[in-house]
Amino acid sequence: MPQETYDFIVAGAGSAGAVIASRLSESGRHTVLLLEAGPPDRNPWIHIPLGFTKTFTNPTVNWKFESAPQPQLGNRRLYLPRGKTLGGTSSINGMVYIRGNHADYDEWRQRGCVGWDWDSVLPYFRKAQNQARGASEYHGTGGPLNVSDQPYRFELSEAVLAACEQAGIPRNPDFNGAQQEGCGYYQTTTANRRRWSTAKAYLDPARSRPNLTIRTAAHATKITLAGARATGIEYVSPAGPQSATARLEVVVCGGTYGSPQLLMLSGLGPAQHLQDTGIPVLHDLPAVGANLHDHFNTYMSWRCTRPITLNDLENSWPRKIAAAIRYGLFRSGPMASNGIHAGLFTRSDPRLERPDLQINLLEWSTLERTKDRVIPHRFPGFTLSPVHLKPDGRGTVRLASPDPLAPPVILFDFLRTEYDMRAVTTGIRLARRIAEQPALRDYVAAEIAPGPLVTSDAEIESFVRQTGISNHHPSSTCAMGTGTNSVVDPRLRVHGIAGLRVADASIMPSVVAGNTNAPSIMIGEKAAAMLLQDTQAGTASPGTAPPGTAPLGTAPPGTAPTGAPPLAA
Repeated sequence: MPQETYDFIVAGAGSAGAVIASRLSESGRHTVLLLEAGPPDRNPWIHIPLGFTKTFTNPTVNWKFESAPQPQLGNRRLYLPRGKTLGGTSSINGMVYIRGNHADYDEWRQRGCVGWDWDSVLPYFRKAQNQARGASEYHGTGGPLNVSDQPYRFELSEAVLAACEQAGIPRNPDFNGAQQEGCGYYQTTTANRRRWSTAKAYLDPARSRPNLTIRTAAHATKITLAGARATGIEYVSPAGPQSATARLEVVVCGGTYGSPQLLMLSGLGPAQHLQDTGIPVLHDLPAVGANLHDHFNTYMSWRCTRPITLNDLENSWPRKIAAAIRYGLFRSGPMASNGIHAGLFTRSDPRLERPDLQINLLEWSTLERTKDRVIPHRFPGFTLSPVHLKPDGRGTVRLASPDPLAPPVILFDFLRTEYDMRAVTTGIRLARRIAEQPALRDYVAAEIAPGPLVTSDAEIESFVRQTGISNHHPSSTCAMGTGTNSVVDPRLRVHGIAGLRVADASIMPSVVAGNTNAPSIMIGEKAAAMLLQDTQAGTASPGTAPPGTAPLGTAPPGTAPTGAPPLAA
């Protein structure tokens, strides 16, 4: 097996991994290998803002995961798109730039994650950012990540926002400023009406550095260890099995599904599950793959009285051709925006301290939405999607088999509590109240889903269980903390293993109240800074162990010791 040596190996070139590889290689002092399982980000739909509707089901750049059957949702399998290309999910997402609520990060600090309170993470949000509105207390300029306002004011968006105000929800000009609550336009990770993924922001300027090696079609399959220290990565590529050695550290950035999967394939995880799967147990870490936390989403749609929605674009070849020409020549028209222009944050109960609901305006409505296709209605339509930001339930990510190329088993725990269902139904009733306001009277022809006949609590709850989905903001499967219910410490070092860190949305102790791409980029910035600080200080990743975890090479009775052959599943 050919082998190369680098100072750092970063496994995963997504929202955080691309940031880390770029920052670690910036000074020229360290050699960095960046591995990405997917292809380069050359698909033209990646770079067109409205193109994310095309990459949503494209297996070339999308892992297209599915969940296990969800008991609370009629045993349905949920479609879970994730980016499989340079830039990861930042190359296929809806580009909405939301940081979450300030209190989310203060809560992390209260859980023992020193250095992750709002005041501590804000400098990294600002460092990453090149804010179109200019620098301020909350925003930075000169960073790699371009953040822009919507290119236009849209007729339907203006009507919805006016209806929100009539329903008692005040305007908020900046969801990422002093407060989150209110309604307004979303900013996006775009520049010059093109997507600005982390591949574009961080890797494009770094590609020519001789100390940075970027390998695509390189699927990490195992972290190699020597005793209690990570030494490198094994991966597969078109050339066959490969391996690389890290002089300093291995950084796992595979995302909320991929990072725990790689740790478990390497023998780091819950001992009983590894034993059952046939993986030798090298270090019993019960929290690997646990604590899966995500937002829960529902879609409500209305027939629009005017042909001003994206349904009208998709259903008309002349309109599509005209839009393509307009975008190609002038970078304008519907293809220059993401179609998710506006939304609101509010509380499902006024007694709550901060918002737990987000309602997005989607300027389209769909007849069918699956992992293989998205079909819009044949008439003008729009969608309001109430999203529950703070579900009580926690799911798991587990191995399906010892095969490193097999997708993981993903099980959510949505609608775990009465509060979960109450918050979602409150969001549905609020969306209806907005649609009934005078500002939308001339735009709404009829409610399509769930439909005007669905009115009682029982009927709404049935609709939620039959149609609700993940909002594609998974987190927390390699949670940060100091106790046994965590995987990494506040410097993102894997408990008990030196030379190994995890840095992506999986390290969040709990999901933030909003879209997770901007926080993932912040995590990448902060992780890179800590890596460089610890390397300079000579204290890189000592591998601290939380109370109660088994030392390396030991396992509970009945599990395989270090070096033992895999047990039969």
